[in-house]
Amino acid sequence: MIIAVDFDGTLCESKYPEIGQPNMPLINTLIEKKARGDKLILWTCRSGEYLSKAVAWCRSHGLAFDVINENLPEMVSLWGNDSRKITADVYIDDRAANPLEFAC
Repeated sequence: MIIAVDFDGTLCESKYPEIGQPNMPLINTLIEKKARGDKLILWTCRSGEYLSKAVAWCRSHGLAFDVINENLPEMVSLWGNDSRKITADVYIDDRAANPLEFAC
């Protein structure tokens, strides 16, 4: 399974450009899923220094990603390009809406 996860408001409390308190239940779940073989993508609008700090913060909490703001190499190979849209089976984001619930 490929899991794309947002940073601000999802892995941590939203305090941009600072980093808020960690969402440890989610972090621990993602660590377990990665240990079982799932692939993790950090999917965030952060860039530059703010992105570097977010990645270091994740590592300090035991969370490592396979890629950051890009598709997994196997997906690039499969599709023949690195689409701007990140390919994942699950997207975890504080601003997400379930399309079935949204349409109702």
